[in-house]
Amino acid sequence: MSFMESIRACFSKYVTFKGRAQRSEFWWFVLFVFAGQLVLGMIDSVLFGTVTTMEGGFQAETNTPVLSGLFGLATLLPMISVTVRRLHDTDRSGWWYWLALIPLVGIIILIVWYASKGTDGANKYGPDPMGGGGGYSDPNEGTYATSSIPRAGD
Repeated sequence: MSFMESIRACFSKYVTFKGRAQRSEFWWFVLFVFAGQLVLGMIDSVLFGTVTTMEGGFQAETNTPVLSGLFGLATLLPMISVTVRRLHDTDRSGWWYWLALIPLVGIIILIVWYASKGTDGANKYGPDPMGGGGGYSDPNEGTYATSSIPRAGD
């Protein structure tokens, strides 16, 4: 799944907590949210912040994170839902998300689970998002016209 497909999928499944999410869908969306928060945080700092210069550097801060705050609100529910679907892909309940409340250890365990391969084939949360574990599943499979070009070995 590409970067744009992942973002599109996560926003189209805005509050869908059923089903499963591929590793690529989850990690591309995490990257999108992280990069968006970083960029919008810098823009907030420029537009609404104060910069204090001192010997050897500077300090920038803002008390009004307008843009990054709105972005955070807009991506909160899709982030939670893709996280729950990612846990479903590893055959774990979405309730394991509460493990994040345990300092350090909970986050480490969750990151390992998010990075681990999902279960092959269908599990109790739905069909394999990779289409049976054999690779990327094409949603248009079987809808293409037959090619007149012979394949090698035919």
